[in-house]
Amino acid sequence: MTPARTAIGTTGLLLALMFFLLAAGCSHLIRPEITKENSLERVRASKYPLFEDRHDYTDLIAGIDGSLSYLSRIPGERKFFFGKDIYTAAHLKKSLQHFRNRIDANPSGEALNRFIKDHYILYQSVGSDGKGQMLFTGYYEPTIRGSLVETPACRYPIYARPDDLTTIDLSLFGPEFKGKRIVGRYTGNAIVPYYERSEIDHTGVLDDRSEILAWVGDPIDLFFLQIQGSGKIIMESGEYLNVHYHMVNGHPYRSIGRMLIDEDKIAREEMSMQKIRSYLNAHPDEVERVLNYNPSYVFFKLEAEGPIGYIQVKLTPMRSIALDRKIFPPAALAYIETQQPELDHYNEIYQWEDLGAFVLNQDTGGAIKGPGRADLFWGNGAYAEMAAGHMQHPGKLYFLVLNPDL
Repeated sequence: MTPARTAIGTTGLLLALMFFLLAAGCSHLIRPEITKENSLERVRASKYPLFEDRHDYTDLIAGIDGSLSYLSRIPGERKFFFGKDIYTAAHLKKSLQHFRNRIDANPSGEALNRFIKDHYILYQSVGSDGKGQMLFTGYYEPTIRGSLVETPACRYPIYARPDDLTTIDLSLFGPEFKGKRIVGRYTGNAIVPYYERSEIDHTGVLDDRSEILAWVGDPIDLFFLQIQGSGKIIMESGEYLNVHYHMVNGHPYRSIGRMLIDEDKIAREEMSMQKIRSYLNAHPDEVERVLNYNPSYVFFKLEAEGPIGYIQVKLTPMRSIALDRKIFPPAALAYIETQQPELDHYNEIYQWEDLGAFVLNQDTGGAIKGPGRADLFWGNGAYAEMAAGHMQHPGKLYFLVLNPDL
């Protein structure tokens, strides 16, 4: 595949900027929003929660090691915002190492809580309501049957990033555009929006523009692979490919679940990934319309192992979370309070129980925006799919960082 264009020259950039401003309006670019300086608030020591983690610390250590590998690759003086407080990457690395050394000794719950209160500063997300209310959802790594070549049973392509897709960093044009970018395709004298899902899937516009990494047999499987962001494609030989999110087409994500609720096709209280799949399987004539409601489209790349998070480290089940990368410190240690499902012998959820767990901020997602959203990675397999598909629960999110005065 021809390498994707990453630069189009000054004239092209200016034309693209003019197009974007005319299309979207300046007010859309500079609207007030939660920032990294006000997304977290410091918690008084007397208000620390009781930290409870019933899981094996072995996987937590693996998650910490992933964050440490990321921090080792970046300049030690890089700044990380914990609300109004700023710490360097070097200090964040020290903070994680100190915590890792403590849990490596497998402390009791009481000892760990005392250690945190004596050594760590705690910050809480302001949440969606300014009072810490979070909505937790889940994601997992799907496994899909596929083929390296198109066959009658596998007719739906997994596309790599197209060679005519380009991005423009608008912050280059002024501080008022900080954090803003557009995705589109360069036509020679302008940037225009990239093709929507319906065009990509049904008109063949990518036939000469994108490498096909693999073929799968079900468009619903492919759609949910894009929602999850990574997965394993299992070949008939038993070999598999790790496909991972590379780029998106720049169109806003629209929830087909919300659409089906609004159309009274699925009751709000019954909504889940599994319920959407069941509805589409029962109504094949609606699949195309429903999937095309979401114009956003994900392009993939191959990885030696997976899944890989936004900071380019392997995700750890129940220890990696996806947050808004614009406002929360990447790689940082966090603690969540939410719920997890209990399954019966029929692999059905019969109750939800409280979940407290230390996690690492290692990923992001197109639908994970603002200080009130978090996505917990569950891993792969039947339990992970069930948990990820049904999780829509409230909770709280905290960040921990070593007290620099010690």
